[in-house]
Amino acid sequence: MATSTKDPFLLALGERVRLLRARRGLTRKSVAKASGVSERHLANLEYGVGNASILVLQQVAGALDCDLAELVGDVSTSSPEWLMLRESLRGKSDADLRRARIAVSQLFGKGAVDPARGRRIALIGLRGAGKSTLGRLLADALELPFVELSREIERIAGCSIREIHDLYGTNAYRRYERRALDEVVRLHADAVIATPGGIVAEPATFDALLGHCTTVWLQASAEEHMARVAAQGDTRPMAQSREAMADLRRILAGRAAFYAKADATFDTSGRSEAESFAGLLALAGDLLGRASSPSPARPAASGNRKQTAASA
Repeated sequence: MATSTKDPFLLALGERVRLLRARRGLTRKSVAKASGVSERHLANLEYGVGNASILVLQQVAGALDCDLAELVGDVSTSSPEWLMLRESLRGKSDADLRRARIAVSQLFGKGAVDPARGRRIALIGLRGAGKSTLGRLLADALELPFVELSREIERIAGCSIREIHDLYGTNAYRRYERRALDEVVRLHADAVIATPGGIVAEPATFDALLGHCTTVWLQASAEEHMARVAAQGDTRPMAQSREAMADLRRILAGRAAFYAKADATFDTSGRSEAESFAGLLALAGDLLGRASSPSPARPAASGNRKQTAASA
């Protein structure tokens, strides 16, 4: 096969295999023996003509004492400094990683504490958690502006969320989402913000939200999420997939670790709108350092407040 017809990815992969082998002072024969991959197969891989299976790549990565990601070539393999940083963080707890993230952000001037952070409250969570409904009630009670970030995204884009995805794709939507968040933060030092459920899908945008806003994760069971969406007249989740509930559970499980970085959580499961609002108002008043004035019949709040640093 002529070099000019070789796939660029396979060529780059082969180059990384040779580099890693050289860096560790190993011969092709020794790597082949340690990995259980034939020397000829390994040679083809190194010269970009071997379209190896994922299992073969895993075996070669094991023989080279590196992660599969390093072999395939993610951003953390692009320089020795990246690799050394990655190794320094390997095995650290989530709390340690969080401290490292905040320290790095502050080192490069991106993690300065926003003095207005304690005056903005952002509600996060899956669709159907009550962010819009409770957010409006909360903003009225606290006499703050209410901002629904999805509407701001549509205003900036000049079309609906669905049209953004259909016409321009997910990447464009994420850019509009970040632009909308930056604009809201710039214009509102005090506000209650209802965020889209998928804002955690873009780590940089979610990090910015955590840095500029006091956040509350509105939780609910998967069944209640689905029922509330259907009650709003949207039956698409159930109409489009027989496995809608299983899909919803997977989404919730996949995002839970990000949602959990909020300053507080509040579970709306099994609560009426009035009960949820009363509990959230008490929790928000505590988080924002304000005295809330709920009715005497208000049930005790069961929100879970977490003590966190400014960038959560």
